[in-house]
Amino acid sequence: MLQRLLFGLITVTSLTLVGCAHSPQQLNPEPKLTAQLAPVGHGQPVVVRVVDGRPSPTLGTRGGLYPETSAITVQGAQILPKLQAQAEAAVRLLGFTPTSNAMNAPQLTVTLAELKYQSPKEGMYVTEATIGATFRSDVQNANRRYSGRYGASLDQRFGMAPNQETNTKLVSDVLSDALTRLFKDPTVGQILGE
Repeated sequence: MLQRLLFGLITVTSLTLVGCAHSPQQLNPEPKLTAQLAPVGHGQPVVVRVVDGRPSPTLGTRGGLYPETSAITVQGAQILPKLQAQAEAAVRLLGFTPTSNAMNAPQLTVTLAELKYQSPKEGMYVTEATIGATFRSDVQNANRRYSGRYGASLDQRFGMAPNQETNTKLVSDVLSDALTRLFKDPTVGQILGE
């Protein structure tokens, strides 16, 4: 009888500890512009480039008992084409014509400078996370230059550890917010249109 009780206790403890370990997640976010943009251009060509300026594709970890095994990543090869498409769409909404190369055309470089996912280090269960994104804009038109930084963050609480779908949506929302802030900056459109 004591043996069965001991075996049952060991089994429950093992399952509890396994539940505290989280698998790594590779996210595939879908950033989208979230606001209307007022057109300021008249169809002028603009060279649009999107660059991944992050030091690593790893955003952070999901926490839990073994945080080093629960990395969250977003690969540049997956996110850059989506950001490029959104940046070109935004430039069109601003009244310009995006192009890959045009002589003496204004240039807009959008750099994904930072993408973070932080969950508390202490504790076995993930109950909250802070997700942050930062973009940098570099605008050049003739002798005029302008640079700006645009960030967005989200503090999210969970009843249970978030799955890959939930984390993908949260990261998408933060990327969308930061990217929209970049294109809502009136100086970006103003310098492109000069």
